[in-house]
Amino acid sequence: MKDLPLIIGSHVSMSGKDMMEGSVREALSYGANTFMLYTGAPQNTRRKPVSELHIAQAQRLMEENRISSFVVHAPYLINLANTVKPETYEASVRFLIEEARRTRLMGSSLLILHPGSHVGAGAKEGIKSIVRGLNEVLSQSSDVCIALETMSGKGSEIGRSFEELAAIYEGVSLNHRLRVCFDTCHTHDAGYDIAGNPDGVLAQFDRVLGLDQIAVFHINDSKRPPRRYRGGKNRVRTAQLPGPSPRIFPYSPHPGNALVSGSRPSGKDPAALPEGNRLVSRRTAVRTVKTGLYSQSFQNFSTRPATVAEVTTSNRSHSLGKRRW
Repeated sequence: MKDLPLIIGSHVSMSGKDMMEGSVREALSYGANTFMLYTGAPQNTRRKPVSELHIAQAQRLMEENRISSFVVHAPYLINLANTVKPETYEASVRFLIEEARRTRLMGSSLLILHPGSHVGAGAKEGIKSIVRGLNEVLSQSSDVCIALETMSGKGSEIGRSFEELAAIYEGVSLNHRLRVCFDTCHTHDAGYDIAGNPDGVLAQFDRVLGLDQIAVFHINDSKRPPRRYRGGKNRVRTAQLPGPSPRIFPYSPHPGNALVSGSRPSGKDPAALPEGNRLVSRRTAVRTVKTGLYSQSFQNFSTRPATVAEVTTSNRSHSLGKRRW
């Protein structure tokens, strides 16, 4: 099988006068060839008009530097699983429809979504609500896939098991437009042994959903031991889930998939590889993965180099072979 270029990037900001054009420049400064962004602040619904995002300038800069794809992350306040407060659910549906529209106009075909929290109603009711919301959103949007992120299960989060994500797939009518964003920290905290047995975890995912459904890897290690359901990301530092975590998923097991390298680091001088608790900069994480962390393939899969960053997308066709979604 012919190797594909490594696709690697990180979460980049979108602010100031240059907006998305500045996002692309930030990604290029790390040596990245993809990136992830939010269309506005992830904690609120305030959004600049699309006409002010410098999209055309950003797309020209991407083309000049051979960046063919990027992904968008939906804001955290969207909660399709909330049946306790109908107004929250309705607002979430409306805002997700708008985010899908903005994602398409910005030039991406993938929108990452935290499935939601049932806030006490139970996972079964929460999943039903998510299915209902996604059916409405997908019926009113086009050309955008929604990638459900694997979650740690803190609080009443839905998506802490592969089976919960599969239950959402089962109920969504247009499930050929669903994908998965595989977050290593969340999956570890949910109890999957991705540090000790990554091949086994991927095999389990393949049985439940299919590896061809993974469009993005979020590569983060964790502060927590498994099964604590807290989702404490450690931004690529040594911890319970060892860093640098790109070692865990050095290859994408399916053609066209993307790997992604961790959350935006904090701290004034995170310029070195992990030593104790020192952070790894995005520039260092990107360069580290590109220069050898993907040099060993998994034994149990037909694999080849893919991508690493805090986001990346797949442009493969929607034909999923034996899978029914």
